[in-house]
Amino acid sequence: MQPLYIYDSRQKQKVLLQPIQENRVKIYICGPTVYDYSHLGHARSAIAFDLLWRTLELSGYAVQMVKNFTDIDDKIIAKAQAEQVEIQALSVRFMASYLADMQALGVQRAHLEPKASEHLDAMVAMIQALLDKGHAYKTDHGDIYLDTSTDRAYGTLSAHSLDQESVSRLEDNPQKRHEKDFALWKSYKGSNDVGYESPFGKGRPGWHIECSSMIFANVAYRDQSYQIDIHGGGSDLFFPHHENEASQTRCAFDRELAKYWMHNGFVNISGEKMSKSLGNSFYIKDALRVYDGEILRNYLLGVHYRAALHFNEKDLLASKKRLDKIYRLKKRALELKALNSIGTPQHDFTHALLACMQDDLNISKALSVLEEHLHHSNEQLDTLNKNAKKQRAQNILADLAFVEMLLGLGGKDPTLYFQLGVDDALKTHIQTQIDLRLQAKKLKDFVLADRIREDLAKQGISLMDTPTSTTWEKLCY
Repeated sequence: MQPLYIYDSRQKQKVLLQPIQENRVKIYICGPTVYDYSHLGHARSAIAFDLLWRTLELSGYAVQMVKNFTDIDDKIIAKAQAEQVEIQALSVRFMASYLADMQALGVQRAHLEPKASEHLDAMVAMIQALLDKGHAYKTDHGDIYLDTSTDRAYGTLSAHSLDQESVSRLEDNPQKRHEKDFALWKSYKGSNDVGYESPFGKGRPGWHIECSSMIFANVAYRDQSYQIDIHGGGSDLFFPHHENEASQTRCAFDRELAKYWMHNGFVNISGEKMSKSLGNSFYIKDALRVYDGEILRNYLLGVHYRAALHFNEKDLLASKKRLDKIYRLKKRALELKALNSIGTPQHDFTHALLACMQDDLNISKALSVLEEHLHHSNEQLDTLNKNAKKQRAQNILADLAFVEMLLGLGGKDPTLYFQLGVDDALKTHIQTQIDLRLQAKKLKDFVLADRIREDLAKQGISLMDTPTSTTWEKLCY
């Protein structure tokens, strides 16, 4: 096992990861509330924890990744009513869209994907335990709240003072005993509401109770001080959502929910936190119409996961140059390598790259190591003799396979990568122009041949002549 450091949001410092059980790490990520299409904020979080997962596995840990779907929520109910569709039909639609987006971004699918609607019994049982222990109370209206005054540790996770900003994010109900108390169960409010039968009367669970219940039902260690190793999500979930999860878990089970807490930074547009309420949301599905998923992934992982990412298409295109270098080297190595031969990765490189990621996913340092390796590998292919080139090419391909496993980059066929964004009509046109140019060269009409090359270049298409053929690449996106 190799040591790995992560930033624990609770301790507010980088710490050595020491799993609850040796060599095994259980991770639970707060997934989307499925009432709309996913935006780049969702993509950022998913990619950040996908990098953590990959780093852990390549460091020798057995990982169990869990990501939930919130399919019971006020926003889902409102959206379903507005569209005049069943809640389940709405949530299923947006779950499928989210999973398709994640697949396009190269995010590995979680081992478990619990849904709130399938864990009502677990939520009811947890709420009953809180009532029995005197940590919860029922209002005259039938709502059930956690009494935060009974949890002396409330607020210790986020160290969040109850200022005006945080108050505005807490539920306002005059029947609450304390300002910080939060809903565990919401009583049925009539025909415009959604309710489920329970011992507390008809109603539905509050948002915070969902994850704690699903963790306990699916993945929790039952004989440890902590239920899971790492609980993660976006920075906006730290308070009050994760604070409330931690509190209700302590109160119900007399132990902590997670040993470590990790949070990724926001995606900003024009300096503002990406939010549907601000009207500046950028849907993943729209971005994928313009950019290949790997290009988006390459851009979104390029800033350290805890820092804010200021989305800018100019920066996105600039970051694509890094991906181009990976594929250009891969293409060169594939052309040089011996047939049916398997190389071995260069240990110094793979060790250095992984070591960067083992330092709280230090992506900036990792990309610097990768950049230097790409440059050095090209220099070697320029200077080695023919047989040595073949051997080095094989090992370069092994190096790049490791990059793909760790970062999720470079897994495509290079020829296909350099033709991304070119539709069939343009491909046909390009091939026709290549054939015309070949004919012109045979007739020694070099003026026409040069003009064809120049016309294609204006369309962002670059031609490369080899001893046996002419290939092409799309240079701009």
